[in-house]
Formats: sequence, structure tokens, C-alpha cells
Amino acid sequence: MPIAAPLLLSALMFAAGVYGVLVRRHGVMLLISVELMINAANLNLITFSQLLRDPVGNILVLFIIAVTAAEVGIGIAIVMMLYRQRSTVAVDDLQLMKW
Repeated sequence: MPIAAPLLLSALMFAAGVYGVLVRRHGVMLLISVELMINAANLNLITFSQLLRDPVGNILVLFIIAVTAAEVGIGIAIVMMLYRQRSTVAVDDLQLMKW
């Protein structure tokens, strides 16, 4: 398996995620962009795990997926509470939630 193809795909995914985080102001789109960046890192881990024939990378990816699922659940809950209180999911309004 050539290593350049998955690494290039991973780099493109990560770049798209960074672009989404920097440009988007919608809460759900930010969560999707962060997910894209985490999945790009997972793709790198699996690629190098297959290259080195070491299953540790695959196991680590499973743990990362589990933690990411919990992070998405909490993030969506925060976005829903923001929408209920402010009737918007714009990230710029998060500063209103300061103490």
C-alpha cells in the first residue's frame, strides 16, 4: 500500500477542518470541523499502524473514537442549551455565557 495517498487525504481532511473552525460561526459546523480534524489524525494513526504492522495504532484509534463520541454528545448539549437560551447557535454569542 503506498503511504502517500492516505497521508495526502489526511492532510486535506485536516486542512478542511482547520478552515471550518476558522471561518464558520455556527456551533454545529464547528463540531463537524473538529470531528474532521480528529478523523484525519485517526487516519494517520491507522496508516502508520498498517505500515509498521503494529496493532497499537488501531487500538488507540478505537479509544479516540470513544472519547470523541462523548465530546460530540457534550458539544451538542451545549449547542442545544445555547439555542434554548439565546435562540441562536452563533459562536459569537458564547461570550454572553461568561460569569
